[in-house]
Amino acid sequence: MAPVDVPEQLRELDQTLSSIEAVLDLDRMRRDLVDLNEQAAAPDLWDDPERAQKVNSRLSHIQGDLARVESLRRRLDDLGVLFELAAGEDDAATLAEAETEMTSIVKSIGELEVRTLLSGEYDERDALVTIRAEAGGVDAADFAEMLLRMYTRWAERHGYPTEVYDTSYAEEAGIKSATFAVKAPYSYGTLSVEQGTHRLVRISPFDNQGRRQTSFAGVEVVPVVEQSDHIEIPDDEIRVDVYRSSGPGGQGVNTTDSAVRLTHIPTGIVVSCQNERSQLQNRASAMTVLQAKLLARRREEEQAKINALKGDNSGSWGNQMRSYVLHPYQMVKDLRTEYETGNTSAVLDGEIDEFIEAGIRWRRTADAPA
Repeated sequence: MAPVDVPEQLRELDQTLSSIEAVLDLDRMRRDLVDLNEQAAAPDLWDDPERAQKVNSRLSHIQGDLARVESLRRRLDDLGVLFELAAGEDDAATLAEAETEMTSIVKSIGELEVRTLLSGEYDERDALVTIRAEAGGVDAADFAEMLLRMYTRWAERHGYPTEVYDTSYAEEAGIKSATFAVKAPYSYGTLSVEQGTHRLVRISPFDNQGRRQTSFAGVEVVPVVEQSDHIEIPDDEIRVDVYRSSGPGGQGVNTTDSAVRLTHIPTGIVVSCQNERSQLQNRASAMTVLQAKLLARRREEEQAKINALKGDNSGSWGNQMRSYVLHPYQMVKDLRTEYETGNTSAVLDGEIDEFIEAGIRWRRTADAPA
């Protein structure tokens, strides 16, 4: 990094960080923090456990965001001093330290800038993710399970709680489908760019002739419904079936008719939940999933009307969105953003932040008016 570039780079970083601070509205965040701290300290908070969890989650998220921005501002201010010190003393070691810090700050500001792009109506919500095996037989079922692990590992890396509502296991290996929630602010806005068809190319471990196999899995991401969404479902529009849970689980899970399947008759949407021991709990969880899918359907219908008025006949951007090639070479590539990496094992172990950030930036560009 040439020293002559430093003042201009510092000015650009300062302008970008100032823009981020303005979008996030730090004063509002500090006011929200005071309000949430008061709510968290209320003696009756845990009378409503669901509300208590939301308050604490929101509190933790705002504390983290605010600390992150304030820390970056301090580091950027200190960086200018560090470069001046290195130049004044002609100290190569201090210059190297300053350049390393510059690289780190550039990356951190870039990541934070992506966060400001999550401004959609439902972006702040928790995410409800469904993964389905598609074409490819047993390899597709195995791939769907690989994706389930990838996303749950990603959530673990960030400290985001997850809850699996339903898993339908395939006969030979893998899963037919799974539905789980990621319970963290902005998880819907973040993960929504993962929606679409994922493709895996590899030597099939299930083919005794060792042939290369291409398989597919679909990922659906919808926002978790809140009370303000007004998704009312009349009882006569729902068919309820109960059955015995299948797959791995404790004795109570597998020996009672606790699993619940809900069919929304007008749309044909079917959801199921078998995670809980209680039929009542499973029904409540299944209803949450059904409401989220109906909300997503309503949004799609509204968007279709807007697109029709705009004359937009383009297909969904989500389809065929990423390829995972394990043979004859190693590469994961996003087909929308062109972002790629050869570290396939890291990606499948949950290191997908770069893909998500590139997807969020791409979506903003794709959604921009022509």
